[in-house]
Amino acid sequence: MPDLSESISDLYANPEHVHPGNKEAERLIYEAIDLLDRGEERVAYVDPTTDEVVVNEWLKHAILLLFKVRSMETIDLGPFEFADKIPLKRGYEASGVRVVPGASARWGSYLAPGSVLMPSYVNIGARVGERSMVDTWATVGSCAQIGADVHLAGGVGIGGVLEPPNARPVVIEDEAFIGSRSMVVEGARVGRGAVLGAGTILNPSIPVIDAESGEEISRGHVPAWSVAVGASRRKELPGGEFFLPCVLVLKRLTEGQRHDKAELNAVLRDHGVAT
Repeated sequence: MPDLSESISDLYANPEHVHPGNKEAERLIYEAIDLLDRGEERVAYVDPTTDEVVVNEWLKHAILLLFKVRSMETIDLGPFEFADKIPLKRGYEASGVRVVPGASARWGSYLAPGSVLMPSYVNIGARVGERSMVDTWATVGSCAQIGADVHLAGGVGIGGVLEPPNARPVVIEDEAFIGSRSMVVEGARVGRGAVLGAGTILNPSIPVIDAESGEEISRGHVPAWSVAVGASRRKELPGGEFFLPCVLVLKRLTEGQRHDKAELNAVLRDHGVAT
């Protein structure tokens, strides 16, 4: 969308022209947010040729500008009342999405057909892929990218990243499983088919370590088709000896291997942890 992206970038570069009542600015910004809402554009994606996360900054610009042209309003939905600048999504049944009472998603997020929201929250700019489950009290932060056939277990926190506009959002790739109460934030990434054990904390500064070799694999990126858990490692500092968080890769799965719950539980139980 070269014309629209250029117009949005121009507005972002000249914020003095963006305010409630500027109808042309509203039209352009709403058009961009509608593209996100329908899934026709996305804030970020993994480039298959480089395996790097690419950010469409102009769409982040559009989200940030939306807050400038919208005013606070009261939103009544049945017995519930909200006060916000951004309305909630609608038309779930027509989109083939199941949304359980207590769940909500903001306009400008995309929920693909077959996805399920238990009582949970999906913020603007986020994308939830086909047949993915956002389980009870899980949150999907702004601009986070959740792939297809993903399970975010109960209480999972997927962090949001809006600013700066070039910052990479959290990416959870297809077929991943994120265990209960795990936190994946600040642009961290979980590869395709990977499993995170319950309570795992992952951000771009946390080392991901191979349990067999002890070698550091990456920072903030759990590799595809692996089983990983939160752990800690000893570090000597001027003030004494401390244990700092890390993520430990316990096992590599065969590419394409489906997650057998009993098998995964056995792997984790052998290491004294759980999904």
